[in-house]
Amino acid sequence: MNWYLNVLRKYAVFKGRSRRKEYWFFMLFNIIISIVLGIIDGLTGTFSPESGLGLLGVIFMLAVLIPGLAVSVRRLHDTNRSGWWLLISLIPLIGTIVIIVFMASDSKPEANRYGGNPKLVIV
Repeated sequence: MNWYLNVLRKYAVFKGRSRRKEYWFFMLFNIIISIVLGIIDGLTGTFSPESGLGLLGVIFMLAVLIPGLAVSVRRLHDTNRSGWWLLISLIPLIGTIVIIVFMASDSKPEANRYGGNPKLVIV
């Protein structure tokens, strides 16, 4: 849970580097929270079958949009790639696969142009 809160504390910080653990825990908690909110939306009647979205789910997605982009950019920085590589995810299927491979790649052990290795920093 600390990894999730750490991302939220760096709400719009696009500089620096993020570890794989920080990125993937943030994504995991987002999925779990989205499922729970979807169930609540369904039970309370705020779910719209036409759009496939519920009121609480949309509010949550908007709240974590910027932190999600920021942690993704920092994760790409950790692999010594520019944040602009996120745009490749706009290419259907192939772009998504490339981004998943980038996000799952190990960080560069040495300092790079985006900062020092976050594995060496004790949080």
